[in-house]
Amino acid sequence: MRSKLHLLIVICFSLLVVGCSSGKKQPVNEEMEDFVEGLLAQMTLEEKIGQMTLFAGDMDQTGQLKRKDIEEDIKLGRVGAIFNNYGAINTRRLQEFAIKNTRLRIPLLFGLDVIHGFKTIFPVPLAEAASWDLQAIEKSARIAAIEASAVGLNWTFAPVCDISRDPRWGRIVEGAGEDPYLASLIARARVRGFQGENLKANNTLAACVKHFAAYGAVQAGREYNSVDMSERMLREVYLPPYQAAVDEGALTLMTAFNDLNGVPASASKFLLTDILRNEWNFDGFVVTDYTSIMELIQHGVATDEAQASEISLKAGVDMDMQSGFFQKELAKLVEQNIIEEEQINTAVRRILKVKYQLGLFEDPFRYCSDEREQNEIMAPEFLEAARDIARKSIVLLKNKNNLLPLSKELKTIAVIGPLADAKIEMNGSWAAAGDRSKSVTLLEGLRAKLPEMNLIFAKGCEIDGTVTDGFAEAIAAAMQSEVVILAIGEAASMSGEAASRSDIGLPGVQQELVEALHKTGKPIVVVLINGRPLTINWIDEKIPAIIEAWFPGTQGGHAISDVLFGDYNPSGKLPVTFPKNVGQIPIYYSSKNTGRPFDPKNKYTSHYLDVSNDPLYVFGYGLNYTTFEYGEIMLDKNSMTDYETLEVSVEVTNTGKIAGEEVVQLYIQDAVASLTRPVRELKGFKKIMIEPGQSVTATFTIKPSDLAFYDQDMHFTAEKGEFRIYIGGNSRDTKSAVFELK
Repeated sequence: MRSKLHLLIVICFSLLVVGCSSGKKQPVNEEMEDFVEGLLAQMTLEEKIGQMTLFAGDMDQTGQLKRKDIEEDIKLGRVGAIFNNYGAINTRRLQEFAIKNTRLRIPLLFGLDVIHGFKTIFPVPLAEAASWDLQAIEKSARIAAIEASAVGLNWTFAPVCDISRDPRWGRIVEGAGEDPYLASLIARARVRGFQGENLKANNTLAACVKHFAAYGAVQAGREYNSVDMSERMLREVYLPPYQAAVDEGALTLMTAFNDLNGVPASASKFLLTDILRNEWNFDGFVVTDYTSIMELIQHGVATDEAQASEISLKAGVDMDMQSGFFQKELAKLVEQNIIEEEQINTAVRRILKVKYQLGLFEDPFRYCSDEREQNEIMAPEFLEAARDIARKSIVLLKNKNNLLPLSKELKTIAVIGPLADAKIEMNGSWAAAGDRSKSVTLLEGLRAKLPEMNLIFAKGCEIDGTVTDGFAEAIAAAMQSEVVILAIGEAASMSGEAASRSDIGLPGVQQELVEALHKTGKPIVVVLINGRPLTINWIDEKIPAIIEAWFPGTQGGHAISDVLFGDYNPSGKLPVTFPKNVGQIPIYYSSKNTGRPFDPKNKYTSHYLDVSNDPLYVFGYGLNYTTFEYGEIMLDKNSMTDYETLEVSVEVTNTGKIAGEEVVQLYIQDAVASLTRPVRELKGFKKIMIEPGQSVTATFTIKPSDLAFYDQDMHFTAEKGEFRIYIGGNSRDTKSAVFELK
């Protein structure tokens, strides 16, 4: 076994290289501390518990429960925050009601699931992750914060930091995919975008990291199901994005619905106190997900409302979303000496500090500007940004014989499919207050780009169902055309919460429609509009061109059209593996070799009898309208110590005829370790624009912390020995080099 460079050495060196890992954390604000302590000293027990209670308004329905009289709750001090209520006039009215009718005039927080835009809807988060463009992702969150804060909101239940390697899970659409490194950088970008540079500015939103923890690993991909995994897997794969968001300064965090190793997240002292507070030094407040405290009874870890409240508070929950259990039970639990009032004080301090940091005590109405609501919603520059980010999110999956980009000199194009002109689907799930009537469909985008071209539209079939009556019209349209653009995929309701699917092929008779159109012999471009990886083996085999457009948002139709006709050269790369069938799930690039890695000459190795181990499309994959050639990897030295860094570079040449962006990806493998390690792990990437014929050198710096893992004793350790570097345009097609850690 190789000698170890333990955690302290690795972390200390890492801090010298990249700076303090605590992100946006600020020195103690004595003025805030004094203010909060003074206010807390004046509060009754009931007023404190009110601050720990979050209820839903009536403008949106997130779950099954709804408060009938939110104003009565406010007046009686039974609520400290409200979600699903927005609009400058509406939030000002409720905020004024709180200020005028409560004894201590404590302002309310107003929250909403602003996941990928408020009115201007950007591509769903999984799609944005496919851009591998951190500046663009931060910009979309910034615009979402500007719009949402203009209607009185000051809190968003985002970013979603759940790693998921099971596309059956509907909420894979809300996160950044399967890789902890990429997802961690995206989590930081979204926190920066939502919270801005100055929390007291009137266009910020308090971020809420969710769903803590490991929600994306629910068994069988079934929503709300259990999670069972080793602590090593938890720490190496699932926790890093949450920690990155916390380190970036996220003000709040939300518990998950699932249990982790038998303990529901809202009852987990291990997660909420040991890790979040004691290890990560999180000083914001923790809110449950919708009725999660209530659900402790269904989980079978609490007998009644009182015990559920006790367990969750002692675990580290500060605010109860929607169940009302804290409101009903905490005072009685204090009277019975089951919990101490100081435990309540601790939670209330955290909540009041967030309100202070947002400037609500200085000006409770800073987010309630009718003028801003009129002027800062769907501004032209926001729509242009939405179009640009949607283009960057599109992944070119196949382009046989360079069918794409299409020529604008074509005379007739058939635009076919249930998603070709489907306004209500373009925004995808969790689209906040997005106006679906203003979403640009693919057909509308094509008409705007090509006003003189003959575009023949035929729906063909519905997204789901068994009716094939529209096939004849679709075939007739195809026969009249020079090329077919076929838009297929999922309905928005098929992704997101409570939208798990056991079969992730095309719903309904869409596959039959594709096959019928293929028989016409016309060249077909398939445009996928969906929120998860789909199993499309037949399409990949038979159809010459495929683009993954995801749910692209308000400007989606324009963005797709830009890509189809070459006004934008696609640069997206998959943030998640596409399986060939559900039997391969979970499937991800960073697997382990096993003791019997696949050998086609040996039956007794790790493989299936009926399908290869290879996915349909690998992590990091995506084509371009140009081609790139990678040179050999260059190292500034062949070995490094635990006090050094290693500089790695590779020359990338655009060998095509047009400019294009390439995502240069760096992966590392620990060749021999005290524990089995992944075959490769993403440790760096750079998105570079390269002109035709130009060569650009991409340079990376490898730190000792990039080589570390949790050993058998759960020490975060880099072990001496050989490491392999892989660099390329995806996780499979790479050049390699070797170095040694001494």
